Amino acid sequence: MSVNTTGQDYLSMAINLATQNVQNAGGPFGAVVVTPDGQVFEGVNRVTASHDPSAHAEVVAIRAAAAALENFDLSGCVLYTSCEPCPMCLATSLWARISKVYFAADRHDAAKAGFDDAVFYEYFEAGSDHALMPVRHFEDAAVAHLRPFEAWDSLESRTDY
Repeated sequence: MSVNTTGQDYLSMAINLATQNVQNAGGPFGAVVVTPDGQVFEGVNRVTASHDPSAHAEVVAIRAAAAALENFDLSGCVLYTSCEPCPMCLATSLWARISKVYFAADRHDAAKAGFDDAVFYEYFEAGSDHALMPVRHFEDAAVAHLRPFEAWDSLESRTDY
């Protein structure tokens, strides 16, 4: 893309990737991560093709950017995606420190096409009873639950994140 590439161009790129991916055994989702200096990293949904429930377009694009840049911190980068990020993709964007996210279709458009993530959004809402998947703190004195953190704290060569 040229210096004059706009956000609309990147969003169109994500939509085109998503559309092409449908013909390549993938889901109808595409994403691009754009660095401050204009590098572009693409991702498409490969959940069914690779049997990987985490292979959403946004996650794939973030993984590609982080690997190529050799940095998990993508501060300053912008994520353009063909559809509103699900909670997993949004969390991944937050962990990657993506600066902004722009999306085309929203979660309701996705639901009409059979991709209804409402139950996942509701899971994280205040007051959720977590009936979908109970997550509980396991408390047992015999489990050395702090040992990994103690090892981390004592490691002088660690990379904080």
